[in-house]
Amino acid sequence: MGGGTYSLSRRGSNVSGNVSYSAYKANVAPHAVFREKSVNSAMSPYGIKIRESRDSTEHPNSLAIILALDETGSMRTVPHYLVKTGLPDFMNSIIQRGIADPQVLFLGIGDHECDQSPLQVGQFESNDELMDHWLTKLYLEGGGGGNEGESYFLAWYFAAYHTSIDCFEKRKKKGYLFTIGDESTLNTIPADMLKNIMGDGQYDNITASELLVKVSEGYNVYHLHIISETNNGQKQSVINGWKQILGEHLILVDKKEDVPGSIADIIVKCEKTQTQPIIVTEEEIIL
Repeated sequence: MGGGTYSLSRRGSNVSGNVSYSAYKANVAPHAVFREKSVNSAMSPYGIKIRESRDSTEHPNSLAIILALDETGSMRTVPHYLVKTGLPDFMNSIIQRGIADPQVLFLGIGDHECDQSPLQVGQFESNDELMDHWLTKLYLEGGGGGNEGESYFLAWYFAAYHTSIDCFEKRKKKGYLFTIGDESTLNTIPADMLKNIMGDGQYDNITASELLVKVSEGYNVYHLHIISETNNGQKQSVINGWKQILGEHLILVDKKEDVPGSIADIIVKCEKTQTQPIIVTEEEIIL
């Protein structure tokens, strides 16, 4: 995947009937944009082997970017904001600042202990209409539970074991993985639950710390914590927990409108300086 280009002007004037273009131009309610009543079969991770980000004549220096969106509870407003304003702002910012060949994959993240669809997976895309296609295919389950966390580490699992990206495999340039939410991450997932999500295969019980070590081999991993959406009683403990896991790769943002600019700034700064974050070792992680 990953053909085509991102055009802000085309996105704003497109009359193809894609509902996301209407959302971009008008104040359309979330239920009119995100119409899925259950996980879309094309976004189910069950049986998926690999999602690919590849170089091409059109995009010779592809850069893999994964945006993993919490689709539980109050976080359901974030995908809607991205469709309306956030995604074009983000893409316009990084392209104009020299990131010529971004390829974006959207993930939906829920709670594997409580939800029917704790992981949803799009494709790496460069084209505006295709990005919108996958983003609006998310099923906003709106679940989660009282277990003090969501399954953000499923994004780490999928990126580590089910993506193949030319930026790293050909040029040793890491991709980028951003989880976005307002909760702590759950710490473990049993093998039988992972099999239920991913399909047939050999699985082990796995921890968030193990997954972070693995995914950090090929991706720069960040979590954007949206402060305004966090329950006041949990706010500092959630932040402290993420700081123990990610250190400076925990990014605090006041509100969802700050998400696109924060992500763009991180990518551009890292690419311009050509510095790569240190690979995290399991001994350095306290969960």
